[in-house]
Amino acid sequence: MSESKTGRRSFINWFLGTSIGALAVSTCYPILRFVSPPDVPEAATDEVEAGPTNDPELIEKGFKIVRFGAEPVILVKVSDTEFKAFSATCTHLDCIVEFRNAEQVLWCNCHNGVYDLTGSVIGGPPPKSLTPFEVHVVQKGSGQPGTVVVKRS
Repeated sequence: MSESKTGRRSFINWFLGTSIGALAVSTCYPILRFVSPPDVPEAATDEVEAGPTNDPELIEKGFKIVRFGAEPVILVKVSDTEFKAFSATCTHLDCIVEFRNAEQVLWCNCHNGVYDLTGSVIGGPPPKSLTPFEVHVVQKGSGQPGTVVVKRS
């Protein structure tokens, strides 16, 4: 009789031990995955087509947010022939900046950070300038609007 009790007791101890271990693993694994997210691969290209020069969003607002891989880039229409592009994330707390056409500045609405059209900080808490990108207008054919191409500097 003592052997069967010992066998049952060891089975119950084993069962409880593995159950507690499984609970610990199933609780800790999601927490560890949340704390250390996977690396986001860098964009495979060094340039992106941002659209035509007569893009309605670009004409109406004066700027457009373009995806450059995982990174947002702000494309600004300075004049009919001049475009500028910068990293669209504020260097203070990574909020997305926007273009204020009346003042001709890039503005972060999170903490009132202000950048000029060279990407330099002119007001607010941002610690450093925005990263500039090269902008080229490529003509695809006669009579068609040009295509704005944004490249890494």
